[in-house]
Amino acid sequence: MTTNFLMTLKRMLLHKHLKQARLDLDCGVYYPNFTQTAVEQGKVNVGDIDRALNYLYVVLMRLGYFDGSPTFKSLGKKDICTKEHIELATEAAREGLVLLKNVNETLPLNSAKIKTLAVVGPHANATEVMIGNYAGVPCQYTSPIDAFKSYGEVKYEVGCDVACQNESLIFPAMTAAKKADATILVVGLDLSVEAEGLDRVDLLLPGYQTQLINQVAQVSKGPVILVVMSAGCVDISFAKQNDKIKAILWAGYPGEEGGRAIADIVFGHHNPGGRLPLTWYEANYVDMLPMTSMPLRPIDSLGYPGRTYKFFNGSTVYQFGYGLSYTLFNYTLKAADRSMDILLNNTQHCRNIKYEDEASKPPCPAVLVDDLYYEHDFSVKVEVKNVGKRDGSEVVFVYSKPPDGIVGTHGKQMIGFERVFVKAGQSKEVYFVFSVPKALGIVDYTAYKLLPSGMHTIMVGDDHGLSFPLQINLETK
Repeated sequence: MTTNFLMTLKRMLLHKHLKQARLDLDCGVYYPNFTQTAVEQGKVNVGDIDRALNYLYVVLMRLGYFDGSPTFKSLGKKDICTKEHIELATEAAREGLVLLKNVNETLPLNSAKIKTLAVVGPHANATEVMIGNYAGVPCQYTSPIDAFKSYGEVKYEVGCDVACQNESLIFPAMTAAKKADATILVVGLDLSVEAEGLDRVDLLLPGYQTQLINQVAQVSKGPVILVVMSAGCVDISFAKQNDKIKAILWAGYPGEEGGRAIADIVFGHHNPGGRLPLTWYEANYVDMLPMTSMPLRPIDSLGYPGRTYKFFNGSTVYQFGYGLSYTLFNYTLKAADRSMDILLNNTQHCRNIKYEDEASKPPCPAVLVDDLYYEHDFSVKVEVKNVGKRDGSEVVFVYSKPPDGIVGTHGKQMIGFERVFVKAGQSKEVYFVFSVPKALGIVDYTAYKLLPSGMHTIMVGDDHGLSFPLQINLETK
């Protein structure tokens, strides 16, 4: 992101939306320098500041910051870098990895058959890059090549660095891949490409990385596994479509034990269950709209597409929430509310919203969410069954979709999720309770949040999962 955009965003949070954003702590000088002026101009209430301070000091009190707690003051590396904490870092990395491709169940690799590994690419020996930014001091690093050494003989070649302006090192990487039982390509971005105050110029891998991947994959003797480290999306359509590349993993920036997490998933010591937290657009997306365009909704008059999974309906490399597993899960809807009657009082008024077909508009189209003084809840109970042969985790997503015909609203929005671990052949029930105004609300063009009446749709899982209608009736006295 550009510095100017971040400053504008901070001003919005501070001057206009602090009460809603609940941003209590600024790790810099912006709040100290500008909060007094914001209060004098009436853009921030003193009560908001008092509330933020209360929250911050309560946390410090719980830590024993003010009472001379010897436990707090004596904490050091020996307390942080315990075996349990290092294992926790590894588990967090394992759960965050996302399996994007797995042709013919190539993964997990069979350690009895795979004796030699070519581990190549700019991040094959990654250490500091794995922690991204805004990170503390790690206890230790386990790079991918170090982790894979516990599974077989490793031949490491860098192939090229992240910027990759020199292709001279690609040939040694190809040579290693020709001789290995399997090839692990670890590529991606780093903070020289994506960071706060630094805009990416495209959605592609930098420099010759694409060439490295294609040439190594072409000559590899064994299966090729592509691992991508990045925070943002990358258009790897070429790898997705390349039959030589049997599997793809997205690791994000997986932390100090990222290498161990990657190796454990590749060799089946952990079943991946992570899901993409953002939409992976195709590279031409950046040419469809200027970087100065901020609306999430599409701007049809200018030909600009929408942003995020809520509004973008074009083709993607991978969708928000996408992720594969080494097992399969089936969902069964066990119970769900199907209708809700909300009686409006004299202070709660029907609000108008625009429909594509005005004749289909309900008598009371919507109500302002802030006018609903008490909660209306609906519940969903789903059975998740592991019908595969491996134990694994499943992330159960729940989305809501507004009634058909409303102009300018989102296609769907995620209203809840839960991760459950289910052993092979067994099942677990997942129970959700949602607030009707929060889960079914829409934001109109004037930035008001409204609860529309009519037939909403609740979806569990992806677009091919479960769905059922939920009728909301707004009734006036």
